[in-house]
Amino acid sequence: MRQRLMTVGNPQTYPKAGDISALNGGVLRHILIKWMEQSGNGKEGRWVTLAVVAGTGVYEAPWLRDAAVQTVKTPYGMVECMAGSLGPAKSRTWFLNRHGPGHRIPPHQVNYRANIWALREIGAERIIATAAVGSLNPSLAPGSIVLPDQFLDFTKSRPGTFFDADSQTVVHTDMTHPFCRQLAARLAAAASEAGLEPVSTGGTYVCTEGPRFETPAEIRAYRLLGGDVVGMTVVPEVVLARELGLCYQTLALVTNWAAGLTAEPMTQAEVLGLVKAKRGVLTEILGLALTHPDLERKQCECGPPPAAI
Repeated sequence: MRQRLMTVGNPQTYPKAGDISALNGGVLRHILIKWMEQSGNGKEGRWVTLAVVAGTGVYEAPWLRDAAVQTVKTPYGMVECMAGSLGPAKSRTWFLNRHGPGHRIPPHQVNYRANIWALREIGAERIIATAAVGSLNPSLAPGSIVLPDQFLDFTKSRPGTFFDADSQTVVHTDMTHPFCRQLAARLAAAASEAGLEPVSTGGTYVCTEGPRFETPAEIRAYRLLGGDVVGMTVVPEVVLARELGLCYQTLALVTNWAAGLTAEPMTQAEVLGLVKAKRGVLTEILGLALTHPDLERKQCECGPPPAAI
C-alpha cells in the first residue's frame, strides 16, 4: 500500500540499514516464475523489446544469454549497451549501465539523452530502471523496494528534453502518469502474491542534482512537498522516455535514511554496502521478470510520443 507519512515516531529510533534482514531470493524466484506461467510463458520465438537501465551497484547482467556488446550512434553521442536473450521465451533484452564501466560517470554528467535515444534506436519499447535511493518516509526502511509513480524535479544543469531549440519544435509533454502503471502493476502483483515485504507500490521520487548528498533542511522541504524517496538519476530519464513514447518504470532500492532522519551522517560506503548486499536480489528480480513473454503495450498510457522527432 502506498503511504505518504510526514512524521511517525522519533526519527532517531528508525532502524539502521545494517539491521535490515536480507530479502528471500527464493521467494522472489517462486513468485515471478508463477507470474510468468499464469501469463502464458513458454511461447517459443516471442521477442520482447525491453531494456534495463542499471544504476548504482547493478553493473552486470548475468541472466543474459549469448550477451554481446553493441555500440549505438546517436545525435547526442555514442552509447554502449549489451544485447542478449532470456529464458525459454527467448526474450530479447538490452542492458545499459547508466554510470558506465567502473561507475565513472556521476549522476549530473550522465548522457541521458544519448542513452534513451539509443534504446529507442535499437528497438526497445519498455524500460525498467534500477536506482538506489534514500528514504524520506518512515514506512520505507533501508532494504525496501519501491515502485514510484510520481516525481519531483530539483535537477539544475542536465539537459532535460529532446525538444530544445535545435529541434525547431515546441512540444509540451503530458506527465500526468510519468511512470508506466502497467509495468508497475505487473511487478507489484507478483510481489503481493508472495507476500513479499517490504515492498511499496507508488510514491514520489525526489530527484536532486548531485553528486553531493542533500542537507537536512532540503530533506525537510522535500518531505513537506510529499516526497517519499530521494535520488539523483530518474529525471530526466523518465521524461525523455515519455518524449519518445517509451514505457518507463523505476525499481528503486532504499539504501539509507535521508540526511537528518538519524543521528549518524550519511556516507557513500553505507549506500554501496546495502546495494552490494541486495545486488543478488535485484538481478534475480530482473532476470526472472524479463523472461515474461507478454510485454506488448496493452492499454498503456505511455505512448505514442507527443510529436515526431
